[in-house]
Amino acid sequence: MDSQYILREHNISKELPRCPDPKDFYRKPTDLQINVVRYNAEEIEFDLIGVHTSLANAFRRILLSEVPSMAIEKVLVYNNTSLLQDEVLAHRLGLIPLRADSRLFEYKPEADAEPTDQDTLKFELKIKCSRNAAAGKESNRADDLYLNHNVYSKHIKWLPIGSQSDLYKSTDVGPIHDDILIAKMRPGQELNVQLLAVKGIAKDHAKFSPVATASYRLLPTIHLTREVEGDLAVRLQSCFSPGVIKLVENDQGKKVAEVDNARYDTCSRNVFRFADLKDTVVLGRAKDHFIFTIESVGALKPDELFLESVKVLKNKCRAFLQQINNVNNQ
Repeated sequence: MDSQYILREHNISKELPRCPDPKDFYRKPTDLQINVVRYNAEEIEFDLIGVHTSLANAFRRILLSEVPSMAIEKVLVYNNTSLLQDEVLAHRLGLIPLRADSRLFEYKPEADAEPTDQDTLKFELKIKCSRNAAAGKESNRADDLYLNHNVYSKHIKWLPIGSQSDLYKSTDVGPIHDDILIAKMRPGQELNVQLLAVKGIAKDHAKFSPVATASYRLLPTIHLTREVEGDLAVRLQSCFSPGVIKLVENDQGKKVAEVDNARYDTCSRNVFRFADLKDTVVLGRAKDHFIFTIESVGALKPDELFLESVKVLKNKCRAFLQQINNVNNQ
């Protein structure tokens, strides 16, 4: 059934909507900008300007679920007399973030394949709680009465496989944080487990996600329709988050409201509560200006994670183009 038949059948006179032109969504390639606003070892905030929402969202989704990382996949329990069930213990251990760089390892060819120094990291958690003979008789604190009663991630020891000891240090592959509480024990209880960490992506399990969060929001736009001065200007400033509206003095010495930095706006819309202020501003969003935030769990720096997401998207595009070429060649 062609489109002309559809128009006649339903007596529609107007034309069918055309396919959107990519020029309607994208700026010129020269207009693409990435401006870093804030950066440290764990978090980055940057402006992604001149791209369509679909591309910004693609980076977000890839960061959350498709950038690989190393995580504990198998827990071999030899002895567990703590109060934690084996399944709960394994779940806790799997969620401990590791410092190992996934780019230096390969994916396991099969889930049951023998671990090698190219695809697996091996750890051991072997600890036993006992009474502290040197504890004071009047003390009731668990820290004084017991030894090793709190099991932390620092108690996890790395067991090199093959030539791994020549390539890495324990600080390069072990847990990122030493103070993650795994279990609490009492005298006589002990843990003896082996841990196998492999390379994976969060699409398979959340423990493989390399980011604590990856999000974006559109840049707010605030335009003043007229000059606001005096008490109205002070009240207008209080309607927005600190740093959005500033007060300056005009030639007459009166306080006048001006937009200082719209990126600090939190969309409160408080200004519309006042009849004498709601017509003074026009609020909006810049459709191709994204404020992007990436918080790493610590294995890779946040800027490196974004570059890895770009590589993943490039590989997806190449695979898609290859499929199209295969269909055309047939």
